[in-house]
Amino acid sequence: MGHAEIALRPLSGTLGAEVGDMDLRSVDDSTFDQIHSALLEHQVLFFRETQLSDEQHIALAERWGPISVFPLNKVLGSTEGSFQVIQDGPDSPPAADQWHTDVTWTPLPPKVALLRATLVPERGGDTMWGSMTAAYDALSAPVKTLLEGLVVHHDSTDFVESVVRKIGDEQAKELDIKAKLNAEYPGVDHPMIRTHPETGRRAILFGGGFMRHIVGLEPHESDAILRMVREHIEQPRFHCRWSWKPGDLAIWDERSTVHRAIGDHFPREREVRRCVVDGDRPYFDATVSA
Repeated sequence: MGHAEIALRPLSGTLGAEVGDMDLRSVDDSTFDQIHSALLEHQVLFFRETQLSDEQHIALAERWGPISVFPLNKVLGSTEGSFQVIQDGPDSPPAADQWHTDVTWTPLPPKVALLRATLVPERGGDTMWGSMTAAYDALSAPVKTLLEGLVVHHDSTDFVESVVRKIGDEQAKELDIKAKLNAEYPGVDHPMIRTHPETGRRAILFGGGFMRHIVGLEPHESDAILRMVREHIEQPRFHCRWSWKPGDLAIWDERSTVHRAIGDHFPREREVRRCVVDGDRPYFDATVSA
């Protein structure tokens, strides 16, 4: 007996699709294969008002691979993958309102991320995603050639600053977060353009503030090119936007997208839970030493 096809409602002309009514607490292999195929096509999928528990959220994520130990948790002693609980409020301002791909300052950034809303402000607090394959495709041929030859150094400086804003200078110093992260994750070089390991599509690797400089260029040259890329990916034609309800789940392909959490709800409270799946291979075209 055949399995019913999942229902998809595309959200924009470029990426994002809402999946019709589905119980994610028990997904058989055939349905999971459809979800994964839809993820590769649409790059980010949305499920309204799921009834997932924390354990079920983790179990679903594990269908894609091992859950990552978040670098901050790792340097503070954690050895098991789990959630990052992201809480915004009057004393914890939003820290992700800029385009980025997650933790590009690690040697093998994540494959897939799953984000579930547990506390939603009465207004504001949307999240946006951008297609980096569409952004690459829209570049002129000479600029594609230029960017394909470039390597970018990524580090955790911007992440450390966001952690300090969240928890305060005193606690950050007490935990010695900056020194621990720098020791464990001293920075890494990644190509500006990468090839998706499953679809074969080319994509811009945009780490936002994690991108410190382009290797081998003069500072003003590096700044100019990074600014050009940033302005290019900021075009709305590459984006989709999601307004959260409690229990909503977003699943996105970290290898082909960027995202940002809009900070317009501040100082209202917002809480989301994210787990990310380990990258399964060096999906960057190469790792080049500075």
